[in-house]
Amino acid sequence: MKCPFCGNEDTKVIDSRPSDDNSAIRRRRNCESCNKRFTTYEKVETLPLAVIKKDLTRENYDRSKLESGVVRSCHKRPVSVEKINSCVEDIENTIFNKGVKEISSSEIGEIVMERLKELDQVAYVRFASVYREFKDVNTFKSELEKLLIKE
Repeated sequence: MKCPFCGNEDTKVIDSRPSDDNSAIRRRRNCESCNKRFTTYEKVETLPLAVIKKDLTRENYDRSKLESGVVRSCHKRPVSVEKINSCVEDIENTIFNKGVKEISSSEIGEIVMERLKELDQVAYVRFASVYREFKDVNTFKSELEKLLIKE
């Protein structure tokens, strides 16, 4: 494993343990050259997953798009980075546990909204407003009423 600081290929594993959700192995490494430490994660390789967009085009699944959507929804909310990461892991596990080769972006969006509703209701409404393309205040109002009824 190359050192991210100096590029040296001679690094040593100093600690190895399962990640918090047991979906990966977390390894602490030490560079033999610059003596800096860094963390790597080893995960099971999953089959490629295609996402079917609204316009019926297909693109490869990209975790960073999922992460950025969740992070944007939680911007300036009292949600810790750990909870956001856990939420993204949970969403991704749900997607991959379906065991399909293709999934629609709308199905992913529904899974994300389900998780965000549990995580933070404001983040949920933010995500839903973009995902469901709210056109006016009445659409917001009806979504908020659904939230309030379920409480």
